[in-house]
Amino acid sequence: MVVLPDLEAPLNRFEEALSELIASDVLFVRLIHQDLVTAGGKRIRPRLVFLASRAIGGAPFEMELALAVELLHSATLLHDDLIDDAETRRGKEAAFRRYGNAVSVLSGDFLLSRLLHVIAKTGRMELVERFAQVAKTLSEGEVLQFQVAALEDYSLENYERIITAKTAVLMELSAEGPALLKGVDGEVREALARFGLYYGQAFQMRDDYLDLMGTPEALGKPVGGDVREGKATLITLLLMERFPEVREVLRRKGRREGDLDRLRMLARESGVAEEVERRIRERALLAAAALKPLPPSPYKEALEALALKEAERLS
Repeated sequence: MVVLPDLEAPLNRFEEALSELIASDVLFVRLIHQDLVTAGGKRIRPRLVFLASRAIGGAPFEMELALAVELLHSATLLHDDLIDDAETRRGKEAAFRRYGNAVSVLSGDFLLSRLLHVIAKTGRMELVERFAQVAKTLSEGEVLQFQVAALEDYSLENYERIITAKTAVLMELSAEGPALLKGVDGEVREALARFGLYYGQAFQMRDDYLDLMGTPEALGKPVGGDVREGKATLITLLLMERFPEVREVLRRKGRREGDLDRLRMLARESGVAEEVERRIRERALLAAAALKPLPPSPYKEALEALALKEAERLS
């Protein structure tokens, strides 16, 4: 059994630094950030930063990097919830529904401004360039997802492009960033980058699976959001290959009563649900195996355990 290292101290410092960084005199900005940023969340990306940093003996500016990846992630959530017409975020009503579209978008922009401030403190131009590239890729991934839905250009290739752009590239930067800041090149830096990419893909594949096959109680939000937005994920793509009716369900965005139940039944009885689980496990194993060049340590083991958890995560 892997004994995970205690990250309570750096994560507590992270929360304090985050609250200080996004402090504002504007009430609506404070309220939105209290809901979204300081209300917790899984903090997966900062956790990746701290574990990867310690796995290579400690990197300078690890706190600034942890703050930066979480700020970028949180800004995209504010924008995504509006774009996706989401009902909730982290168990609460989505920010734009309470404060309006403009306030929500501008608050996301505020977070991006704080991101620029914090990465400037590192003095590392390569890190600035990496964040710029990741932000570009995130935006392209969002647009591609809408393009695929609008044109019904459904394919496994496009799905891989979308999950890599929307999720995996920021996970990649979270894991690789400490090596960049420490000046570690070669196979160790490449290993951390590969880990982050594969882990991010497995993470999004699991999220997409749970969006259809999970429960509202476990997820803290309604299920079936992807279908209602006409988005094809791995499970619906594999169903589409076997059942032509699934394309029609996506086309009408699951509006007919019983659509979601029908998809879940088809996924279970056809073996597609099991096939998706298998593919998630494969991707998680690739992530864990990517860490082989790193020296043995509890932090390396914790990264491996984080990836393998995606094989069974239920929320």
